[in-house]
Amino acid sequence: MSSIEKVAVIGLDCAEPSLVLGKWAEHLPNIRRLMEAGTYGELTSSMPPITVPAWSCMASSKDPGTLGIYGFRNRADHSYDKLSIATSLAVKEPRLWDLLTAQGRSSIVVGSPGTFPIVRPINGCMITSFLTPATTDPKIAWTHPPTLRREINDLVGEYMVDVKGFRTDDKKWLLEQIYEMTRKRFKVVRHLIQTKQWDLLWMVEMGTDRIHHGFWANMEPSHHRHVPGNEFENAIFDYYKYLDGEIGETLDALELEKTAIWIVSDHGAKCMVGGLMFNQWLINEGHLHFTDPVDPQQRFSVKDVDWSKTTAWGEGGYYGRLFINKEGREPNGQVQPEDYDAFRDALIAKIEAIEDHEGKPMGNKCYKPEEIYDRVNNVAPDLVVIFGDLRWRSVGTVGSDSVYTFENDTGPDDANHAQQGMYLCTHPSIPAKGRVDGPTLYDVAPSILTQLGLPIPADMRGAPLG
Repeated sequence: MSSIEKVAVIGLDCAEPSLVLGKWAEHLPNIRRLMEAGTYGELTSSMPPITVPAWSCMASSKDPGTLGIYGFRNRADHSYDKLSIATSLAVKEPRLWDLLTAQGRSSIVVGSPGTFPIVRPINGCMITSFLTPATTDPKIAWTHPPTLRREINDLVGEYMVDVKGFRTDDKKWLLEQIYEMTRKRFKVVRHLIQTKQWDLLWMVEMGTDRIHHGFWANMEPSHHRHVPGNEFENAIFDYYKYLDGEIGETLDALELEKTAIWIVSDHGAKCMVGGLMFNQWLINEGHLHFTDPVDPQQRFSVKDVDWSKTTAWGEGGYYGRLFINKEGREPNGQVQPEDYDAFRDALIAKIEAIEDHEGKPMGNKCYKPEEIYDRVNNVAPDLVVIFGDLRWRSVGTVGSDSVYTFENDTGPDDANHAQQGMYLCTHPSIPAKGRVDGPTLYDVAPSILTQLGLPIPADMRGAPLG
């Protein structure tokens, strides 16, 4: 039986296992063929299950605390107003392509979050991710080597790292942009596969994420904005079928006898019921105070906070971040160090007891960083808060009689992330086990290193899949 010489990872951001591996599997012939020949199932994401940092967690087998990256934006220090965006500059831990470079092996990396700017050139080639400001500005380096830029432009024209402005009501435009981005990405990937030397291919397609956020209400009958028979009811289904075709063409470009194939997602997707105005709730509970009266539907800003009276504040997003205004740590801290643990525990009890708009338990869960991470680096939230098993998101808006909202504060968005992503792995030399749920995204990197015959660093969180 042939042995593994290469590993190809096709990353589908936000791909939902219940759709890919379940409901729609019979309509996805290329993915189904891989399922029948391999092992697949749910892949537990990082906590929190969001694109940044999840892909770096997967590629490094390190948790968000060890990476010191808790979201797209992070507190730069313990002041109130300094935030840093989690670009590649924030990623200090080696990822798979760094480990391969150290071993003299080569990689093709396309679109993996946390790769812009290119600060540690790899052995091989790289195209940066959706955080790249622009691919048309000649001053912005988004390829390694730099000459690859012209090669890509000659192949597909203007390369798309993302659909800029994907939170829009112009669904027709959005759909066209998603298809164009996906078509170009896979065309470039197939070109690189066939023209470059490589041991590892690691690509991430963002179209799956963007189409979920843009069209979930069109698809999901239980969504509060769903209109039966709407024009875009099958948009997500049709895109998955198109994506399966792109994957099939990519498989045709690979030497399957020599190449282990992975299809992975960093997290899944689910219907978003609504948003909880986290900071409004903290105001109502007496923890957050403003210098001036709050205007209706006011966007939260730390500049408006009266820190001499505030004990806690929150950040919005697909999950909630709770920060405690601790004396001796924050500039105008109000919670005494000796009271910190009891205060945090009291907040947990309150948050987990929150009811939804119908008076039913929302089902919130709070996590202490030091209890879920191997290490806690940089400035972590005091609590990682998951609202309603990710059926609800955290909304920063204040100035409302209700803490519930059914309009997103950052633009139209129908879906939230789900804790379970997906994985699929196959090669003729690997016994096909069918469906095996339970692995985590931390297991992907050590599994790939094993398949390539390379050592696994002792500080990796995951383990090779058995």
